[in-house]
Amino acid sequence: MKIEKTFSVNAPMQTVWEFITSPEKVAPCIPGCEGAEQTGDTTYKAAIKVKVGPIKTRFAVEIETIEERPPEFASYETKGEEGTKSSRLKATSTLSLIQVDNENTEVTYTSEINLLGRLGKFGSGMMQKVADSIGNEFVAGLKEQVEK
Repeated sequence: MKIEKTFSVNAPMQTVWEFITSPEKVAPCIPGCEGAEQTGDTTYKAAIKVKVGPIKTRFAVEIETIEERPPEFASYETKGEEGTKSSRLKATSTLSLIQVDNENTEVTYTSEINLLGRLGKFGSGMMQKVADSIGNEFVAGLKEQVEK
């Protein structure tokens, strides 16, 4: 499943970069995220609650920064599993920022997500709707925090 979103933030690129690459700051903007903790120079872990149809679950995820070119590009790998180990996910994501003008930054993120196990059995249409909803809530939360 591929997720791609582009949106504008009313803030300078450096401000957006510093916020969006800080796990402690960005975690509250992610729906269902129960915080993020740095585990190494380029690694983090978090727990994320997800609801797909009748299933409510919690994923323990590990995120690794693969590449960073501040303040314009970063790529990440995410691996995680459901608490019961019934589902596993692996994602490769990129983040790109473009300075539109002094006070506006365009943000594009993409994720290629592979979901295996019981949640992977749901149709891609349903999973895409859940992912889009989470993405929209994330964008709204991020903009609210950065544009204060």
